[in-house]
Amino acid sequence: MSAPDLVAVTDVACSEGFTVALVEQPYRVAGRRSPAPARHLDAAWTAVVDHLRVGELQGLPLVVGGRSSGARVACRTVEATGAAAVLCLAFPLQPPRRSGAAAATSRLPELDAVPVPTLIVQGAGDPFGMPPAAEHRTVVQVPGNHSLRTDLGAVTAAVRTWLLRVVHQAAREG
Repeated sequence: MSAPDLVAVTDVACSEGFTVALVEQPYRVAGRRSPAPARHLDAAWTAVVDHLRVGELQGLPLVVGGRSSGARVACRTVEATGAAAVLCLAFPLQPPRRSGAAAATSRLPELDAVPVPTLIVQGAGDPFGMPPAAEHRTVVQVPGNHSLRTDLGAVTAAVRTWLLRVVHQAAREG
């Protein structure tokens, strides 16, 4: 939750009057560096979002999102959470290939399954690859790599523009 890009995006959303809830992934709370299986991450995330939807965020358009692994969780659970949109910072499309190892499976199907407006902000030199744009998916390339630290101004500008557009659109439709 202390990644510079995530902090900058949180500040932008708050400055525009949005309510932001930051969620620490369970494996991080437990002090581990490796994520738990996807089903555990997804269940924990959905439980938190469900709690917020009946409380502080009741009746508000919901944008879910995260950075890297958290972005994957947000994409996989979008229908379960009822989100109006998804924000992905540094989506890990495909793990970098290790010497002598077979190519890892692409995570593009996780993105393709998202039926709502999605913004992906990706470093131009991200070793996890560059997701393609699609019907509901906007991809903004910014200078840098997976950390997105190189140009936080470019990251926040992309998020501010997209966030205002999709949330106002969701409010009109909802």
